[in-house]
Amino acid sequence: MKMLLDSEWIDRDQKIPVQDPYDDSLIDHIPGATEDDAETALKAAVKGFETARKMTVYERSQILLKTADILTDRLENFAEIIAKESSKTIREARKEASRCVNTLIVSAEESKRILGETIPFDSFPGGESRIGYYYRFPIGVILAITPFNDPLNLVAHKIGPAIAAGNSVILKPATVTPLSALKLAGIMLEAGLPPEVLQVITGSGKKLGKILVPDDRIRMISLTGGIDAGKDVAGMAGIKKLGMELGSNSPVIIWEDSDLEWAAESCVSGAFWAAGQNCIGVQRLYIHRKIYDEFKEKFIDRTIQYKIGNKLLEETDMGPMITKGEAKRTEDWIKEAVEMGAFVLCGGKRENALLEPTVLENVPVNATIHKEEVFGPAVNLYPVDDADSAIREANSLPFGLHAAVFTKDVNLAFKMAYELDCGGVMVNDSTDYRLDSMPFGGIKYSGLGREGIKFSLQEMTEPKTICFNLE
Repeated sequence: MKMLLDSEWIDRDQKIPVQDPYDDSLIDHIPGATEDDAETALKAAVKGFETARKMTVYERSQILLKTADILTDRLENFAEIIAKESSKTIREARKEASRCVNTLIVSAEESKRILGETIPFDSFPGGESRIGYYYRFPIGVILAITPFNDPLNLVAHKIGPAIAAGNSVILKPATVTPLSALKLAGIMLEAGLPPEVLQVITGSGKKLGKILVPDDRIRMISLTGGIDAGKDVAGMAGIKKLGMELGSNSPVIIWEDSDLEWAAESCVSGAFWAAGQNCIGVQRLYIHRKIYDEFKEKFIDRTIQYKIGNKLLEETDMGPMITKGEAKRTEDWIKEAVEMGAFVLCGGKRENALLEPTVLENVPVNATIHKEEVFGPAVNLYPVDDADSAIREANSLPFGLHAAVFTKDVNLAFKMAYELDCGGVMVNDSTDYRLDSMPFGGIKYSGLGREGIKFSLQEMTEPKTICFNLE
């Protein structure tokens, strides 16, 4: 496939293979962009902003709605692309493609709700003759950097609100999963988006980032990635807006009064969705000691029933990790924990990029798999005795994206909801639940700002005050 630069689909002599992580089969090639291509993208995006900011709200919303319609008609094709280039099974990929449709529709709807307010200038002496208001305006060129784990919907989460607000975009998709992003750009043009409004550049993130990130023509960077990438971008960015979702190490508290069947079912899915490569995936389970053994048995029973293998088969529950290297890294973290005293209750075996869903207990707090984001199919179980210690353990790491609690006690649920340090608390659901229109983001090392279309629009616009002196 080709990249989209300055209103044209461009190829390059340097080709980067896109491979299926299940069997390493070649799916396609993408161009390796040069430094000159990055400069082309910047110049084109500046011109594209002049087009975007003059588009009416109606035009922006209609383009997004038509894109959603085209995607709906081609949903299975997009799902197959996602399933081939990423770690997702075909069933997981269909869900992502459907969510992307919703993300685009909500973006179109929210484009009509970028509202300002009147300002009571006469609320302070000296303002008696003044009236006015503020209105939100687009900020300019947005650099969107997206990850491999949701290669379509997370692209829409950046492009959708950016275009809804009247900005132009330079998109840098993950090098290992660029195809669904390029296909989305194609149907956006088909839906009527002026091509200069969107640039899609492919190639080395480090090489391109050194040019794009610090450039003053970029007015906002929206990044979904890891902590190291976030630190690199923040260090280079200069004075511009930053929106960052940088992952987590999500805790779930299972209380003695909870529905254990549902808690186990929900948390198994939350731990192993997309082979555990999920920023809000379940990683630490804190289980009341009175029901620890019963819950552990139910959790293991469900885990060992997971079918892993070919992602395109309907019966497959979990596919491979994104690369053999990532699977090996996760396997090494498991082995390190075992050497430090942890027990593998099930799973732990690896074949190429396929790593069995793995459940551990007795994991030391200084083990890497306890204190870092595993981003793989491994989950740790811990017994706890009281609510305060459960909250303390859940809050003990420098992450704070999602947390969850399973309980029938409404007072305990509220206590947990208010005292867990994170961007979202799911009650009687795993941490993996997300509605695409809700505010989404974290505290501490989990990121800066909030996504979720309405909230992204706030980040991607600036309020301008307009005041009339009537004297």
